[in-house]
Amino acid sequence: MTQLIAPQPGIMDITLYQGGASHVAGQENALKLSSNENPFGPSPAALKAYERAGRELHRYPSADHVELRAAIGEVHGLDPARIICGAGSDEIIAFLCQAYAGPETEVIYTEHGFAMYRISALAAGATPVEVKEHERVTDVDAILAACTDKTRLVFLANPNNPTGTMIGQGDIARLADGLPEQALLVLDGAYAEYVDGYDGGAALVDARQNVVMTRTFSKIYGLGGLRVGWGYGPAHVVDVLSRVRGPFNLSNAALAAAEASVRDVAYVDHCRAENARWRVWMADALAEIGVPSDVSLANFILARFTSQAEAEACDLHLQSQGLIVRRVAGYKLPTCLRITVGDESGCRRVVHAVRQFKEAE
Repeated sequence: MTQLIAPQPGIMDITLYQGGASHVAGQENALKLSSNENPFGPSPAALKAYERAGRELHRYPSADHVELRAAIGEVHGLDPARIICGAGSDEIIAFLCQAYAGPETEVIYTEHGFAMYRISALAAGATPVEVKEHERVTDVDAILAACTDKTRLVFLANPNNPTGTMIGQGDIARLADGLPEQALLVLDGAYAEYVDGYDGGAALVDARQNVVMTRTFSKIYGLGGLRVGWGYGPAHVVDVLSRVRGPFNLSNAALAAAEASVRDVAYVDHCRAENARWRVWMADALAEIGVPSDVSLANFILARFTSQAEAEACDLHLQSQGLIVRRVAGYKLPTCLRITVGDESGCRRVVHAVRQFKEAE
């Protein structure tokens, strides 16, 4: 008998998202460096706000997120009316696909781009279009060449995950200016806070009607477990996204912790400085023992090995030492391992373990 109950076209083409591993068999206290989490955790101010919010669990949260939007606007110099908040920036990505993509439309992303671009496009019934990068760096000309009259969204993570590379404002502006008139450029700034002086694309959003920026509290703010993200865009886009957003998509605790986090600028500056320090140290130390990486502007490095077999063997050795990193074959980088920048102890442990592995080869 033919099954008449069926999902929308595209749903069964989705490969389930695989997050970074958290456990290793036989290792009770393994160090997780697989999900690009802040090794210092959230701001002390965020922890206090979260604890206070626990006394109000019987209350519905704000439906308009007005206090969090005001705080984001104040700290980043943005118009709060053009900010929308979501359960992680993943939800903002899903809103964009739900609102602007669909059957007989196309969504562009780069070959090593975040998996949720393809997943959200398929969930909306759109056709995902993957564009080649140039040596793990976004190729603007290749993206423009891939655009058609069906293109509705172009997703660009800058810095990119899992490569850590990024392109400059001039290239982003050229991309925005070259898109078809019916398309939106979405700048995913999940790692923007790790780049000194980078606004994540906010100035480009203010100057154009076809650029949207997404950001997250999951990385430098250390709130991955609370799922808070936000977007900033032209008024006409935020109005559309607000119509598909659920009224209570963020909890009181998440809103309170996020507001305290964004206002604790000194803590963010500290985390940025420590990350930059140990990112450079770890990349240089690994390069000295024959494991190169591209210059990363995020909170991880993409360590490159000579073959997939070597990368996987090194990963197994790291696991035996209680170190969890991320294989990225699913991102078409089978010869690489993505390693989160931890604190000093974590970085030194990784380098020591990789050196052991290389010396034993």
